[in-house]
Amino acid sequence: RLWRIVHYHVDFAPEIEVLRVRCGVLSEHAKSLGTGYLFDGSQLFTTKKFDEDVTVLQATSKQGVNYTITIKYVGYISTAEPRFLQVLNLILRRSMKGLKLEQVGRNLFDPHARISLMNYSIELWPGYETSVRQHEKDILVCTEITHKVMRKETVYDILCRTTSNPAQHQNEFRLNVLGLIVLTDYNNKTYRINDVDFAQNPRATFNCKGKDVTFVDYYLMKYNIRIKDHKQPLLISKNRDKAQSSNANEIVILIPELCRVTGLTDSMRSDYTLMRAMANHTRMNPERRIERLKTFNRRLYSTAESMKVLTDWNMKLGEQLVEVQGRVLSPQKIVFGNDKREYAGNTANWTRHFRDQRMLTTPRDGLDRWAVIAPQKMASDLRTLLSNLNRAASGMGFRISGPREVMIYDDRTSSYIQALDGCMTRDPKLVLCLVPNDNAERYSSIKKRGCVDRAVPTQVVTRKCNKNGLSIATKIAIQMNCKLGYTPWMIELPLTGLMTIGFDIAKCSRDRTKAYGALVASMDLQRNSTFFSTVAECSSYDVLANNLWPMILKALRQYQREHKQLPTRIVFYRDGVSSGSLKQLFEYEVKDVVEKLQIEYKKVSSTPPMLAYIVVTKSANTRFFLNDRNNPPPGTIVDDVVTLPERYDFYLVSQTVLQGTVSPTNYNVLYSNIGLSPDKIQKLTYKMCHLYYNWSGTT
Repeated sequence: RLWRIVHYHVDFAPEIEVLRVRCGVLSEHAKSLGTGYLFDGSQLFTTKKFDEDVTVLQATSKQGVNYTITIKYVGYISTAEPRFLQVLNLILRRSMKGLKLEQVGRNLFDPHARISLMNYSIELWPGYETSVRQHEKDILVCTEITHKVMRKETVYDILCRTTSNPAQHQNEFRLNVLGLIVLTDYNNKTYRINDVDFAQNPRATFNCKGKDVTFVDYYLMKYNIRIKDHKQPLLISKNRDKAQSSNANEIVILIPELCRVTGLTDSMRSDYTLMRAMANHTRMNPERRIERLKTFNRRLYSTAESMKVLTDWNMKLGEQLVEVQGRVLSPQKIVFGNDKREYAGNTANWTRHFRDQRMLTTPRDGLDRWAVIAPQKMASDLRTLLSNLNRAASGMGFRISGPREVMIYDDRTSSYIQALDGCMTRDPKLVLCLVPNDNAERYSSIKKRGCVDRAVPTQVVTRKCNKNGLSIATKIAIQMNCKLGYTPWMIELPLTGLMTIGFDIAKCSRDRTKAYGALVASMDLQRNSTFFSTVAECSSYDVLANNLWPMILKALRQYQREHKQLPTRIVFYRDGVSSGSLKQLFEYEVKDVVEKLQIEYKKVSSTPPMLAYIVVTKSANTRFFLNDRNNPPPGTIVDDVVTLPERYDFYLVSQTVLQGTVSPTNYNVLYSNIGLSPDKIQKLTYKMCHLYYNWSGTT
């Protein structure tokens, strides 16, 4: 029998404002609506087609109010409509609720299977991120195993820590909590903290169903929760999505002691033992991940509530993972100094080649005017570092002269900045700072003073890195060579006149209302290895980069200065775009770039460049497994079965991982008149993955 979803519109007389009451009144006729149905308050979806186009039902609420329910037939939902997949996703999530999962944010997690990391006051909640989509041939469910980091501390705990400094505690508390994502256990919802109201406390009142009630009384009546500290300030969260749609800020008031902090702090991320303890549970190898996915499938079929939902909708999930055909691109040749060429190998890692290969280009006179800054207590570490640097660099054809050594009394940020200012009077080509540990404030201050204020490259090395001898010294020497404007290696590239552009937008971690777009462009890698980069502020609420064209224009001007002509081909890799924004991106950003390129090239009487506009998704949930137990090798391409029929897209596994499961990257060719076949675009993309100079391997 043909399985189809029927769409109805539902009206109530008299009108019912509250969604919960609407659902309750309609549920009196659940048996006549079909074995399975979904109702959002006005739209009804079911597999049952009523005899009449208009069906009228009568129902009585718990309060004894009589209602007339009018159900109007709208039509069958086509499998090509987005609503069809939305309904399937809702059915799957309803089935998953039978597993006693809790929704936190957008995903479902299993609090009963929580993993406690006792030494760190952290819990890991395992969960599932699912998506039902029409792929090339079939409707498939993509399931990813995910984990939510739940800290046992509350926002109130942070408040108590900051009150030790009464003079600054308000500013310090704001600095610590603004932007945090918190979970409220009483409703399992997450909120972002946007502000703190120190003028009010839980004894303040608000209007609840026409009556003024205090927050203390509200939580006691609603959730049977007693708020202990009646003097704590209130937290403010703005529901941005709703605020945007209604042009007004919807505000949610939260109580610090009822808000559990989620996620990790910077200090937690830099704690190696904590991250390793977490990775033991979150970083699963292919065999373990496959077993977890199969267990999820078995749970759906063995849990009565979950199975009932699927049965009511006459739905069935496949029991096996989908098999796909892929192909593996040949290992790339890496070009070193003296035109020596070596294959990157099956693991796409050429670190060992630096034992007997020179870097592609290095300064003719070496690094002859530079300085190092280190605390006096690290004098011995400095001697070791300089010795290892000289040995590693000389083996790669990079000559490093003795630096000017500046020893400081302590490791305070201000001491490094003062020493940096002193070094700048000698016009150094590079300044290396040896530091005792990771410190975000010190690092950013050094970078700002060197790169922004003085336009001098800096290299920051921690004591921990210095302990790893020649291997780390080799990586440091490569980075120093790059910062001087030279190239450690290159790949074989058959195209001339090519500019490759990468662009991404990132939100400011301190101020979520701000975002910055960064653009990097190559200057024809067949002729030289120089690049151009620029950064500009963007709107944090708009996926489109409102100042993208001026950034592209700057890159074109630089290319023209170097080669006396404009590029004939441009490959644009665009990150930071969700799948729901692709149409908007194409209509407003891509078309605008194409149009402006034509205008710009016409000014110099040149033919407009051939262009490929490719959207990059690094966080795709799709995973590939080789023979049910291994990761696929780097260079693996998948462009069928799990790709989307409406897109020109492909997956690329570009790197090797030693632990866990490798994550493929999805590339969606949104626009192309570049004249390259799909396999050549795939090969070009893989080649670009070999040019991240912080790592002698693919990324």
